Amino acid sequence: MPLDADGIDTGELARMLAAGARPTLAHVIPNFQNPAGYTLSLPRRRELVALAAEYNFLILEDDPYAELRFSGEPQPTMLSLEPDRVVYASSFTKTVCPGVRVGYLVGPPDVIAGITRRATNTYISPGMVSEALVYEFCASGALERSIETVKTALAERARTLAAALRRDIPDAQFVDPQGGYFMWVTLPAGTDVASLFDAAAERGVAFVKGSDFMLHGGENALRLAYSGVTPAEIEQGVARLADAYGSL
Repeated sequence: MPLDADGIDTGELARMLAAGARPTLAHVIPNFQNPAGYTLSLPRRRELVALAAEYNFLILEDDPYAELRFSGEPQPTMLSLEPDRVVYASSFTKTVCPGVRVGYLVGPPDVIAGITRRATNTYISPGMVSEALVYEFCASGALERSIETVKTALAERARTLAAALRRDIPDAQFVDPQGGYFMWVTLPAGTDVASLFDAAAERGVAFVKGSDFMLHGGENALRLAYSGVTPAEIEQGVARLADAYGSL
């Protein structure tokens, strides 16, 4: 579906459904979407769940970044708007530790029961050591402290990245993140981001090409992930990226 700063274009989805499209599942990252970093607005959340009810499809609300909001107002989950049509999925990977592959699902009991049977038949046993670690982390109160630490760090990194891009690459267009890990950057039409990727790599800078996330398009876009780098590294990285961009 087309995507803008308010999330997926539910108007376009409505037109496709009216024209005969019949999806069975809509996989949506509503908060700080990967790769764009955009958040689905409340009116579009309401429209999406209404369409799911009208056209009989299920929404997978994939929401690992919700707790990592550092500005703006949180939005209600689609699960809370339409509990019979939504399976809510989240993860402790973004709030506890990247290596802790522990998550959870919430949704209609019959759907969850079916997923549980399939998972048990596939994996036999979950990762109980990781689950125990996450349980103790949450029960001790450390989860809340961890989330605040992460949000503070991410907010500083996102501000640094936005300011550095505006200063060093004024051609770059982007929406300032309100949370999460990612920023989607669009460069002027005709910019060859594949060549920019190579030029940046020569300068020790890595990003993901926009075209890697799409079936079509994205040739003049890129995703920058600011979660794993310090503000000082961001400053240096953007300066090197600007040098690579200038070389083209």
